[in-house]
Amino acid sequence: MRGVLFPKEIAMPLKQETQNENKETRQHLLECAKREFLEKGYMKASLRNICKAAGVTTGALYFFFKDKEDLLAALVEEPLRQLYAIMEEHYATEMHNEDQVAQLDIADDGDLEASRQIIRQMYANREAFLLLLTKSQGSRFENCLDEVVDISEQQYRRLCDMVTNATGRPRVDDYMTHWMAHIMVDTFVHLFLHETEERVALKHVDALTMYLVRGWMGIMTES
Repeated sequence: MRGVLFPKEIAMPLKQETQNENKETRQHLLECAKREFLEKGYMKASLRNICKAAGVTTGALYFFFKDKEDLLAALVEEPLRQLYAIMEEHYATEMHNEDQVAQLDIADDGDLEASRQIIRQMYANREAFLLLLTKSQGSRFENCLDEVVDISEQQYRRLCDMVTNATGRPRVDDYMTHWMAHIMVDTFVHLFLHETEERVALKHVDALTMYLVRGWMGIMTES
């Protein structure tokens, strides 16, 4: 009979409506969680307060997230993954230019562009990185800076060994590669935490990057 809606036809828009409501509820929970984490930090943040602010029960929260750490992960994991991807792409490019690296003939453009990409990524996700850097203690993300240092240190070790193997220069010791990696990471963190405007951070990051690169060149040529 024409004009009659059969159960299947009714169910489709209802299902879509439910999906939209779930999406909105999840997003609202994330916004409330972000405020709670930024105000109190991960350890002192309360799921009860988050649910109260979002106007939902704790049961509704557990429908979307396993626990408090899963809630934090939903806010910070993807921005952190994108940061790692920028670093890995830059380091892969450096290793591809093996001859230039071995002869210490490294163009500044690649380092400058990678630094700018990192700054843009951090400021585009400013609240997520504020959570990671200042509010994540007690979660699995509290050591994320150490992981970034480790990734950079491994790359510096590869670059230094490449120079040593190609030129016969003395090997830069592990102490120096570790601390140069720390200095690099600390430079970006300090700039991000003390400068609220992306445009100003971008203005300074070029000079800071050149300072770090030239320092590395000095260590590798004087070793």
